[in-house]
Amino acid sequence: MHITVSRAGDDHVAEWGEGRRRCAVGRGGVAKKVREGDGITPTGDWPLRRVLYRADRLNAPRCLLPVSALAPDDGWCEQPDDPDYNRLVKLPHRASVESMWRADALYDVVLVVGYNDAPVIPGLGSAIFVHLARAGFSPTAGCVAMVLPDLLAALAQLTPEDRLIVRA
Repeated sequence: MHITVSRAGDDHVAEWGEGRRRCAVGRGGVAKKVREGDGITPTGDWPLRRVLYRADRLNAPRCLLPVSALAPDDGWCEQPDDPDYNRLVKLPHRASVESMWRADALYDVVLVVGYNDAPVIPGLGSAIFVHLARAGFSPTAGCVAMVLPDLLAALAQLTPEDRLIVRA
């Protein structure tokens, strides 16, 4: 069972197991990824790596993928010329880093997708996550976003062999 993201009218949906659920994609839409910061959710077929979550807000999600609790000093390196580009790092860090410990709930549960990570190609874009959606499913910076019940339901059904498939 994979998660397949596709367009449905004016919205996007994620489909797996028990049907389709609304999701958000990048502000640049769904297309071939061009560069870091373009806001595009890349088309393709991506492996699922692991799940990160805020243990101070939620219990560990039930799933067969590796699961780790986030710490307040966790960040994700977004600077293409840094050796840690597109990797989880500890803060403070010498390069441009996005904090994984957010005041809002967007990263309370994060499914890390294997985009540009084996090998990492500087400038092609850092992490694509499946994370929690903002109210109204407003666009992401390039990730896929779902409401908490849907993301938890997907995680409970996914296996390490499953993939995220994004279609234009």
